[in-house]
Amino acid sequence: MRLAALPLLLAPLLSPLAQAAALSVCTEASPEGFDVVQYNSLTTTNASADVLMNRLVEFDAVSGKVVPSLADSWEVSPDGLSYVFKLHPKVKFHRTDYFNPSRELTAEDVKFSFERMLDPAHPWHKIAQSGFPHAQSLQLPSLIKKIDALDPLTVRFTLDHADSTFLPTLSMGFASIYSAEYADQLLKAGTPEKLNSQPIGSGPFIFGRFQKDASIRYKANRDYFAGKPALDSLIFAITPDANVRLQKLRRNECQIALSPKPLDVQAASDDPTLKIEKTAAFMTAFVAINSQHPPLDKPEVRQAINLAFDKAHYLKTVFEGTAEAANGPYPANTWSYAKELPGYTHDPEKARQLLAKAGLKNGFETTIWTRPSGSLLNPNPSLGAQLLQADLAQVGIQAEIRVIEWGELIRRAKAGEHDLLFMGWAGDNGDPDNFLTPQFTCAAVKSGTNFARYCDQNLDKLITAGKTTSEQGVRSKLYQQAQTQIQQQALWLPLAHPTAFALTRKQVEGYQVSPFGRQDYSKVSVK
Repeated sequence: MRLAALPLLLAPLLSPLAQAAALSVCTEASPEGFDVVQYNSLTTTNASADVLMNRLVEFDAVSGKVVPSLADSWEVSPDGLSYVFKLHPKVKFHRTDYFNPSRELTAEDVKFSFERMLDPAHPWHKIAQSGFPHAQSLQLPSLIKKIDALDPLTVRFTLDHADSTFLPTLSMGFASIYSAEYADQLLKAGTPEKLNSQPIGSGPFIFGRFQKDASIRYKANRDYFAGKPALDSLIFAITPDANVRLQKLRRNECQIALSPKPLDVQAASDDPTLKIEKTAAFMTAFVAINSQHPPLDKPEVRQAINLAFDKAHYLKTVFEGTAEAANGPYPANTWSYAKELPGYTHDPEKARQLLAKAGLKNGFETTIWTRPSGSLLNPNPSLGAQLLQADLAQVGIQAEIRVIEWGELIRRAKAGEHDLLFMGWAGDNGDPDNFLTPQFTCAAVKSGTNFARYCDQNLDKLITAGKTTSEQGVRSKLYQQAQTQIQQQALWLPLAHPTAFALTRKQVEGYQVSPFGRQDYSKVSVK
């Protein structure tokens, strides 16, 4: 039978959202690219791994456990050196105008996805212009001895040594599984760079088009192994200004607005057309102090910077009551948090004394780097930088503020060009090592994610030892020792642990804010 046409009188009543389930999300910045393994920013993970890709496992924030994804199940050997994953059958890769897959996802795709990051001799290894910051900082090349495709749906990872963080690490965005067939197609065509601009995954949405600093368009993957999303299309409307994001939300040009300013959250509470979604974020805002740049290489100078800063005033002014003060790398509700560790109280006089002790009685000149647009971890970059600049001037440190576009800021900071850098870090799971290894190890200096640029063998040993045992009590003691050294060395000026907010229209259902900053639109619908 044929469906009868709608009467003409009813047609004008149908909005575009009713005709096709579309969702527009106002985001704060452009991704650096779509080959997520090359980058470490959350913006890039959200635009690539979270919507286009899948991983062997995912981390469920509610239960605090690793759960199946592309792998239906897994077995770990008693010595912790072998992980065997059974893959979900009949997982299809995206079909686009630039790729027509001839087969479904297999163990060979898993093997390719990791070996390109691990093996310097792999044909895809040198193609990643930005390297592999997560894989390198997490020291995966020395951890994973080999990967075997035992059969099309079974893959085995053999480790060099036991690592209690290995399984949750596989839930991180960089551990997404790529199509080896698509990679081969690009290599044969001599266009491997297209992996970064024309991505292929197996995730809930298929890449459509990217216009830098404007928009990213996706369409639903109707063959998604976990079930077609309720949405037919997804748009990231890249909107750096938080005020404009709120305006677009009110005009229904966006149905979700990310990283609202605290004042915008307050304003939204009085708007009957909007909803506020929130959760305590597993994140830390901080100022990284480049320990390789004199005179910041002296602990007394870094300690003086911590003492000079009026953190309470900063939190009140910039976060407006929506964040907890940070005293170290990760939030106080994290297991292994060093509760007894004293913080740096605001003490300009003591700061001046430390500078004099370091031979800098008359102070010195430095720079403060920050981004132009606000984010969850830095709601008001300009104001925050000005507050730090003013406090440092009180103790004789003259700091020039440099506002740098987000993509360039990340690239240059990873190269260690900064002095003082407003930055933030989001843990991908509840494990404290997710902060320590990427931010404070020697390997992370080489990969660029260690923004303090601090390499110390004793600290490395503490962090490494914490991963080689599954005993949480033992790990806690090691990590508490690591926190003590990090604070004594004043590698960061810790700022805040924010509350993660998102604003949505009332008709949006199924959207939840992740404490890790990840975005899941596969279960979102619009009335």
